[in-house]
Amino acid sequence: MKQIFFACLLLSVTLSIGQSDSRLYDIIDNISAERIKTDVTTLANFGTRHTLSDTVSQTRGIGAARRWIKSEFEKTSSKCNGCLEVFYQKNLVKKGEGSRIIKDVWVVNVVAIQRGTKFPNRYIIMSGDIDSRISDPNNFISDSPGANDNASGMAGTLEAARVLSNYQFENSIIYVGLSGEEQGLFGGRGLAAHAKENGWEIIGILNNDMIGNITGVDGVVSNRDFRIFSEPVPPTETEDERRARRFYGGEVDGISRQLARYVHKTTKTYMPEMNPMMVYRLDRFGRGGHHRPFNDVGFAGIRIMEAHENYTQQHQDIREEGGIAYGDVLEHVNFEYAKKLTAVNAINLASIAWAPPAPSTVEIGGIVEPSAKLKWNKAESAIGYKIYWRDTTSPTWDNSKFVGDISEHTLNGIVIDNFFFGVSSVGKDGHESPVTFPNKIFR
Repeated sequence: MKQIFFACLLLSVTLSIGQSDSRLYDIIDNISAERIKTDVTTLANFGTRHTLSDTVSQTRGIGAARRWIKSEFEKTSSKCNGCLEVFYQKNLVKKGEGSRIIKDVWVVNVVAIQRGTKFPNRYIIMSGDIDSRISDPNNFISDSPGANDNASGMAGTLEAARVLSNYQFENSIIYVGLSGEEQGLFGGRGLAAHAKENGWEIIGILNNDMIGNITGVDGVVSNRDFRIFSEPVPPTETEDERRARRFYGGEVDGISRQLARYVHKTTKTYMPEMNPMMVYRLDRFGRGGHHRPFNDVGFAGIRIMEAHENYTQQHQDIREEGGIAYGDVLEHVNFEYAKKLTAVNAINLASIAWAPPAPSTVEIGGIVEPSAKLKWNKAESAIGYKIYWRDTTSPTWDNSKFVGDISEHTLNGIVIDNFFFGVSSVGKDGHESPVTFPNKIFR
């Protein structure tokens, strides 16, 4: 009887592979552009959210902003029977720790954890930035509404929490407002260190920094394009890992790049009208974002943002000059677009949080044979595994085979030299982990 049950379960999952989970469509539909608009407006109306700004006022400055964000997370939690653990995580940054820290300051992040039912210490993170700035990065007095940069990402994070709090997940989700981004990525650095110190298992971070502009300074207007920035390999790789890459490949197959591919695939499956653009770079040229501190300590992390930036609306004093209206103000934010990118985040958070852990070890063999052989360690909660392969020049995993609840498989007729390979774990509802690229060789 037990064998029949498991056979039926396997058949059910096999049939679901490649099909969709209707809950993800519900999540997309429940994201509200109006709520995002309300939140962006509230954040912009704090006047300035500069990291060094007022922390005492109830109506102006970063202190008022972070207290309001915390209260919004707590409201969400109260509606789901306390499903969010909401708290401040903070670090003291001393004057002189960078040219943009001109006085001692507490960099305070607002964290909300939706605890997983099976893997409470495994976390997928969505972040937005609390702080803002104008032309002078050290001016913490003047108005700096930061409507798109980055009230849009913060509002999206609050909205994702509201919608996803209606569901339960096996893995934990963290929604976080990070501070100190404009002064040197201090908030992300503090939370990444906190994660390391507390032994958090970070699946990855989806950093949202500017998700509300559709009109580029280059004249391009698009409410469908968005970029996914990811670094190729972790900076923490060992010399042995670097040496292996030279001979076996993997120059574009680090954990952050696999996370980027995951977001690309999920988006194309559930939101095919969107155009996710994978950018093979840590961040924009010469610029940085709050996923980087997580990358620095070996966690997967990507940046999700608009494709067409308008630099006249970023880090600018509010003014009109030469017929151009400068400043990051409300009227430049497209809230329907911010809704779409919030939905991109929400469905990927949900899919990863519903998925089993990825195989930690994948071995590959098949040297001088007309086949590719793979072995992997089994992951708790997985009911099967999927092997992926692609041309070595392809940016995406284009071929796959679900192989069931086994720990090794031979792809006959597929020459190992011509492709790259990887393995993902598959859960009972068909949700998959990010792909694990081979990290061992066998003969």
